[in-house]
Amino acid sequence: MVSGASRIFHMHLVSDSTGETLAAIAKAAAVQYPDVRAIEHMHALVRTQRQLKRVLTSIEKEPGIVLYTVINKALGEELEQYCKDLKVPCHPVLQPIMQIFESYLGAPRTPTVAGQHVLDADYFRRIDAMNFTMAHDDGRLPENLSDADIIVLGISRTSKTPTSIYLAQRGYKTANLPLVPQVALPERLTEPHTAFVVCLIANADRIAEVRRNRAALLADRDLETYVDRCGIGAEIAYTRRIAAKYGWPVIDVTRRSIEESASMILKLLHDRKESGMTAASGRRTGRD
Repeated sequence: MVSGASRIFHMHLVSDSTGETLAAIAKAAAVQYPDVRAIEHMHALVRTQRQLKRVLTSIEKEPGIVLYTVINKALGEELEQYCKDLKVPCHPVLQPIMQIFESYLGAPRTPTVAGQHVLDADYFRRIDAMNFTMAHDDGRLPENLSDADIIVLGISRTSKTPTSIYLAQRGYKTANLPLVPQVALPERLTEPHTAFVVCLIANADRIAEVRRNRAALLADRDLETYVDRCGIGAEIAYTRRIAAKYGWPVIDVTRRSIEESASMILKLLHDRKESGMTAASGRRTGRD
């Protein structure tokens, strides 16, 4: 049970792989209870009984909710029985989902440890995207912009780099460029290309606060201009003008996490592709 005044509980995540799936599910559930704080214990790559023994010792020492994704049936049963004896909740998070799959598909599953992490074509596509994104961070190699899937634009401190890295992890070659009112856009950006361009903005107060925190690490004589709210407002207005001129969408990241901003970009990209296919289909129908 959760301790009274502190409202803290222990949560053990047991996985025979990296534990990323468990961590995401656990976080999504835990944030629904803002008045309670979870102390997370990640037990990854648990594939042998010896490794499981260490996990069981940890659970006994600091009991709490146990969530697991372990393919080995014997290990899973031992974990559940141990938790039952300790009277702590234990749940195989993927089992209900797999039961739905089996029922709908009419076929049994083939147990596969870390199947989502195989070194297949999709894996190497993500690696390639990550390499491209790191090489094209903050306006570097503008001559290669036409090779990008997505181009992220924005003034300083609008989370261009982390958003780009997140998109790269999803397999999209992403370049990001800083928007500076006194600096012309790269020619490759305004020439015909197939990359999806999106502009990021944020509230002037938020940008000023982030820049001020950043300023502690900078020795810049123009620092006052860098954090001036009026100047930042002018930069945001410039971003909107550029976006309107070229028809690029604008996303306000003020109250969005990196993941939410990236998801919005991918939704807009998907919508563009869908509208493009619809238009192409319409043209073919017209010719017919």
